[in-house]
Amino acid sequence: MGRIVIACYRPNPGKVQDLHDLVRAHVHRLRELRLVTEREPIVMESKDGTVLEVFEWTCQEAIDRAHGDPAVQAMWADFEAACDYVPVSSLAEARELFPGFEPL
Repeated sequence: MGRIVIACYRPNPGKVQDLHDLVRAHVHRLRELRLVTEREPIVMESKDGTVLEVFEWTCQEAIDRAHGDPAVQAMWADFEAACDYVPVSSLAEARELFPGFEPL
């Protein structure tokens, strides 16, 4: 059974374009490794510039495999250079009943 996640990436200063480029390639690269489903990701941006990505892992085991895969680890290192991971609850929009975001 798939596992849908919401990842939130707050860009580091001067790294907005790097982050956008990484997010555009993220799910495609995970799909090549057969770790995520064919479901199209939804990518959006909050008022403060945080990028949200909603995508589906194939299963919990795929998530576990990703944590040991050198290619995934290298990609995540690029993400860590470009952003901080933040919880959805840290976004101002999360306090709204029906939070809205800009498509990216």
